[in-house]
Amino acid sequence: MGLTISKAHDLMNEALDYRAARQDMIAGNIANADTPFYRPRDIRFEETLAKKSAQIFNDKGQTLPMAKTDGMHLDGTTLPMDLKPTTFFRDGHMARNDGNSVDLDVETTELSKNSMMYNAIIAAKKKGTGIYKSVIDASAKTS
Repeated sequence: MGLTISKAHDLMNEALDYRAARQDMIAGNIANADTPFYRPRDIRFEETLAKKSAQIFNDKGQTLPMAKTDGMHLDGTTLPMDLKPTTFFRDGHMARNDGNSVDLDVETTELSKNSMMYNAIIAAKKKGTGIYKSVIDASAKTS
């Protein structure tokens, strides 16, 4: 069994993977800005990470239990948790005459936001591993 840095370490790794996939998808949208009838794609993974975070940290969330006024009432069912990100077409912008609906302003904004989030996760991971590094360095000096 390896050293576990924190419960959130694997979650951050997964978030980095999703951010990298989103970066590739947005870059593909920009590359196809002149392709006739191209529709921009995106990936939605925030809900997936939130569900996975709730699993890791045993967060039950704020759910209201179903009232049972009689012992013969059936229990409520829980929906299966779908832990997969979803890809979708980001429409909503006017298509040009060639049918392409890529908006370069939107794509570059999304690319910048995604890049900042990726860098923030990297910084958080460095900070978390830096704590363990300082402990190891301090213990090496006392030996």
